[in-house]
Amino acid sequence: MTTSTPPPTSTTQDNRPWIAVTMGDGAGVGPEVIVGALLDPTAHERCRPVVIGDAVRLQVAATALGLHPEIVVVATPEAAVFTPGRINVIDLGLLPADLPFGQMSAIAGHAAYEYVRVAAELAMAGRVQGICTAPLNKEALHAAGHLYPGHTELLAHFCGIGEVSMMLSSPKIRVIHVTTHIGLIDAVAKIEPGLVERTVRRGHEALLRAGVPEPRIGVCGINPHAGENGLFGYGEEEEKIVPAIERLQADGIDARGPIPADTAFFVAGRGDYDLIVAMYHDQGHGPVKILGIESGVNITVGLPVIRTSVDHGTAFDIAGTGTVQIGSMVEALRQAAQMSPPPSV
Repeated sequence: MTTSTPPPTSTTQDNRPWIAVTMGDGAGVGPEVIVGALLDPTAHERCRPVVIGDAVRLQVAATALGLHPEIVVVATPEAAVFTPGRINVIDLGLLPADLPFGQMSAIAGHAAYEYVRVAAELAMAGRVQGICTAPLNKEALHAAGHLYPGHTELLAHFCGIGEVSMMLSSPKIRVIHVTTHIGLIDAVAKIEPGLVERTVRRGHEALLRAGVPEPRIGVCGINPHAGENGLFGYGEEEEKIVPAIERLQADGIDARGPIPADTAFFVAGRGDYDLIVAMYHDQGHGPVKILGIESGVNITVGLPVIRTSVDHGTAFDIAGTGTVQIGSMVEALRQAAQMSPPPSV
C-alpha cells in the first residue's frame, strides 16, 4: 500500500524543492496538462510547483477541462501558498485573450521562449531547484525569431552550458542520446569517443541522483548488429564507441557494449539494464514512445538544475478540447521532485 507524505507544517522545515513549471506553447495542450497535473492529489507532496506562464490562459484551459481551480498570481516563488485546488503562477501576461488553440502562432512561440528564460534565471539564482516544462512548438519558436532546435538547446543557452544530454524515461526503460536534433549523416560524423563517454557519465550521474545505486548501462552500436565485427559499416563501433566504454569501465562504471540496437531495448525492457545509450534521435525515441509515451518523461541532464518535460508535443489537433491525457505531466513533475535537491535555505 502506498502512503502519502503530507506537506510539512509551519513548525517544521520545508525541504520540498521549488519547481518552475513552464507553460510551453499556449496554443497547444501545455496549459491543460499543467492544470490537470497541478490539481493531482500528489502534486504538492514532494515539491512546490510554481507556473511560469499566463494566468488567463490557465483559466481558459481549466474551463476546457471542466475544472475549477483557484489560479493565483504571485510575484515570486517564495510568495506562493500551497493548498488543495490552488495553482500559483508568475504571470508574464504575453498572450492575447483570444489566442486560438491549435494554430501555430509566433506570439505563442515568443511567450514560450520567455517562460523558459524566466525559469532559467530563477534556477541560476538558486530560487528554484528544478524546471518542469510543458511542450513548445519549434515552428512557432522559430517564427518568433528564436532559432533553437528545442527546449534542450534553449535551456543550455540560458544556463551557459555548452553540452547537455537528452534522457527519455518511461515505466519500462530509460534512454540517453549521444546526438539528438541533427540529421543522421551529421550524427554519425559527430559521434566520437569523448562525446560517448561524456554522455554515459551524465546518464550515470542522473541515475545515481534518481536513487539507482549501481546503474547498469547498455551502449548501442551505430550500425545494424553493432557492425557485426566489421560486416556492416566502416568500423564505426571500434573507432567511436569501444574506446569510451573501455575508459568508463576502468573508472568502475558498468557500461557494456556496443550492443545491437534491435535487441538493446528488449533486454532493457525485461530489466537487464537501467539505461540504454542511443547514438541518434530515432534510435532512442522510437522504442520509448512505443513503450510508454503516455507516461514518458524527457529529462535534460548536464544543466545546473534538473529539467523534466512531457514526452509529447503540443498536440494542436486536440488542444483546447479538454481531452488530453495528463499522465506524462504528472510523471514529469514527480521525477523533477525526485531528482531535484532540497533548497539550500
